[in-house]
Amino acid sequence: MNPRFARLRLEQTIDQAITYLRQQLSHVETIYYAYVLDEEQRSLGVVSLKDLVKADTTKTVADVMTGKLFKVSDTTDQKEIAHLLSVHNIQAIPVVDRQGCMKGIVTADDVIDVMREQSTKDIQKVGGMEALDGPYLETGFLAMLRKRAGWLVILFLGEMLTATAMAHYEHQIEEAVVLALFIPLLISSGGNSGSQATTLIIRAMALGELRLRDWWRVISRELTAGIALGCLLGAIGFLRIVIWQAVKPTYGQYYLLVGWTIGLSLLGVVTFGTVAGSMLPFILRRCGLDPASASAPFVATLVDVTGLVKARFR
Repeated sequence: MNPRFARLRLEQTIDQAITYLRQQLSHVETIYYAYVLDEEQRSLGVVSLKDLVKADTTKTVADVMTGKLFKVSDTTDQKEIAHLLSVHNIQAIPVVDRQGCMKGIVTADDVIDVMREQSTKDIQKVGGMEALDGPYLETGFLAMLRKRAGWLVILFLGEMLTATAMAHYEHQIEEAVVLALFIPLLISSGGNSGSQATTLIIRAMALGELRLRDWWRVISRELTAGIALGCLLGAIGFLRIVIWQAVKPTYGQYYLLVGWTIGLSLLGVVTFGTVAGSMLPFILRRCGLDPASASAPFVATLVDVTGLVKARFR
C-alpha cells in the first residue's frame, strides 16, 4: 500500500476540495479518488475526481461523495485485492486498520506488478521446478540447476515405480505381448488428462473462482468430463487397431479383444487421470500448501504409475 492519498473533509465545498487537491498533486499517489475522513481518520466515503469536476461548485463534498466503499485490511492477501479491483473495475482501494482508520491505498498498477511476479512463480512451479528468484538471464547457472534438479530427481524416482508396476504384470504381458506396444499410449493419455485438469483447477483457484468447499462440484464435473474424454480416446484407439489390422494384419486373430482391452483401459486411465488431477490442488490447499506445487509433470508421473496399475491389462 501507499500511505500518500488524497483526503477531504465533509464540510468542504467543491471549490475548496478542487483547490486543495491541486495543491496536493505532488504529494499523493493518485487523485482518481479522494477519500473523505473524519477527525479520527476513519473513512466516511469516497468521491471521484470526475464527480468533483462535474458537481455544482456551491455544493459540499458530503453532497457528492458515496458511502459505498470497498475496503481491505493491512493483512489482506494480494490476490484478493487484485480480485476486488478487477471485479469492481476500480483504480484504487483503501486500506484500513482494525479501528477503521485509513492507513493508505493500493492502486491497480501496484497490484499488476505484484501479480505479474506471483503469476511468474506459479507458472514456473506448474512447469515442474522451484520458482526462480529473479529474471531468467540474471539467474546463475548453479542456482538454475538447483531450482530444476530437485523436482527432476523426484519425478525420476516416481517414474521408476512405472517399471516396478510393469514387472508386477510381467506374466500378463508375456501372454499378450502386443499389449506392451500400447503402454506408452495408456500412461501418456492418463498423464495428459490429469495435467489438463490440474492446470484448469489451479488457474481457477488463483482467480478466486474456486474455494475448498467447491471440491464436490469439481469432482462431479471432472468425472463426467473424464468419462466423455475417455470414451472419445478409447473409441479412437479401438478404431486404430481395427483399421490397422485391415490394412496390415499385426494384432492376430484376437484383434477385436485387443481393441476392446485398449479402448476400455483408455476409458479407465483417462477418467482416473482427470479426477486425480482435479483433486490434487484441493488436497494441497487443504494441507496448507501452494496448489501450484501440483505441477503438470508431477501429476503426469503420479497418473502414469497409478493408471498403469489400474489398467492391469485385463
